Amino acid sequence: MVKPLVAGNWKMNGTAENLGEIAAIAEAADGHADVVDMMICPPATLLRNASYSASGTALKMGGQDCHPEVSGAHTGDVSAKMLADAGASAVIVGHSERRADHGEGDELVRAKAKAVIAANLLAIVCVGETLEERESGQAVERVTSQLKGSLPEGATASNLVVAYEPVWAIGTGKTPTADDVAAMHLAIREHLSSAFPGEGSQMRILYGGSVKPSNAAELMAVDNVNGALVGGASLTSADFLGIVAAYE
Repeated sequence: MVKPLVAGNWKMNGTAENLGEIAAIAEAADGHADVVDMMICPPATLLRNASYSASGTALKMGGQDCHPEVSGAHTGDVSAKMLADAGASAVIVGHSERRADHGEGDELVRAKAKAVIAANLLAIVCVGETLEERESGQAVERVTSQLKGSLPEGATASNLVVAYEPVWAIGTGKTPTADDVAAMHLAIREHLSSAFPGEGSQMRILYGGSVKPSNAAELMAVDNVNGALVGGASLTSADFLGIVAAYE
């Protein structure tokens, strides 16, 4: 059995007044720790205070992105080592919004993932296809290509998680079926098992397509879905814990 992970990505949301939501999630985390790992990835400005709010509990903190270098003349950037120093135990890299809004390609995502692992953190590497790629029948080919280009050699089940984001379902009104999710997660599992013998079968694959309390139970029950990367629903403790409840 692969222990699932439910990770909340706050994106560019949250100020100090929102730390109470993290405190509420942290308070509930120990009650779920036997069956599911829980994580919140707040903006970097909140990471240290969020870590204090979760101190002594099972709730972990993560960063949303990092620079591939440890330090240097990179104004405005943050390294994985800096995120670790602020309390992070993981970093998201290659999120669809970073790939689309900042033009990040597989080579850069791979370099960032290597930097995360080198800092002894968990790399959460995101992959996913657009609507055009799905409708043209290239969904699996596209995601497999991203996996090949984005995942560093030598990764293990303890330092790498893959998050699948059906980009075509975000803000389009289109919803993937459980069968859609199962097919893609199976393709990802097959690639991981081949690329990382002995480790790929145990690597967690998160689903990241508009997960909310109302659909979490169905999605989390799909084969090879080992948790969720949650966006908007992670901003409130009630919604986030409602998703975690899928594992009760």
